[in-house]
Amino acid sequence: MSFKFVPHGLRFALILAVFGLGYLSGSVSQRNADAQLNEIGSDVMKRATESGGTLGTVAKLGTTISELEKHVSGMQKNIDTLKSVKAALGGALNK
Repeated sequence: MSFKFVPHGLRFALILAVFGLGYLSGSVSQRNADAQLNEIGSDVMKRATESGGTLGTVAKLGTTISELEKHVSGMQKNIDTLKSVKAALGGALNK
């Protein structure tokens, strides 16, 4: 009975070691493809807006919303800059 246990235990340990090495090497060498996805996503959105119909209209709405979000973020940065200047001046802009 102990002779059957050794090969099964050894096989289990070998499978566990191979899985562990694969997981470790995969997590160390993983690369992000975010920059590539942004270019592909904008190309797909551009083609969708040109297609017309319901899909084109929804794609135009999505593009408009993302542009508005960029503008709002830029304006928020400007407001934060103005607030820091106001704080540096000691609130002199309130008068």
